[in-house]
Amino acid sequence: MPPVPRAIRNKGIFRLKEAKALGLHPEQVRRLTQAGHLTRLGRGLYATAGTAPTEHHTLAEVAKRVPKGIVCLLTALRVHGLGTQHPREVWLAVDRRAAIPRIDVSPVRVVRISGAALMSGIDTHRIEGVAVRVTSPARTVVDCFKFRNRIGVDVAVEALRDYRRLRKGTVDELWHQATQLRMSRVIRPYWDAIAS
Repeated sequence: MPPVPRAIRNKGIFRLKEAKALGLHPEQVRRLTQAGHLTRLGRGLYATAGTAPTEHHTLAEVAKRVPKGIVCLLTALRVHGLGTQHPREVWLAVDRRAAIPRIDVSPVRVVRISGAALMSGIDTHRIEGVAVRVTSPARTVVDCFKFRNRIGVDVAVEALRDYRRLRKGTVDELWHQATQLRMSRVIRPYWDAIAS
């Protein structure tokens, strides 16, 4: 059995359809997995064997399953080092009209969004060779206030306080995101209390 092709090795985590596009037959993928060159992570999801998973390995797997999903809220707080939250599930934002994704790699909490929320304040991080869309620190703080009924006002206030204290972004970025998502009036009293 020949070794894993370089194009696959450089991919990190990949889907079976990506291997097909690179000229690898599904039977070759199966044989490489049996020989121990590849690791099967889930249905249709593979990685090169011996690749050490990082702290955010689960995010890479979820991003491969739901490429248009956006890591948000508590999970994004963790990525940016804001607050003290350690979520057990991956918080993922998807288009309001999209089908609910079926993910078998990790518990996922889905949040439906639309309009400006789908485009504004989204950063792309490379995790284990996978492009993972994550809300920016400013957008994450604004989202915490937008979804305060789901995650709690105390979490949102803690995120806002850490955003300011740790200088994770500028005040202008925060207010731009708050304006985009129509949350300025909600956040203003908390900001004034923290800033005074």
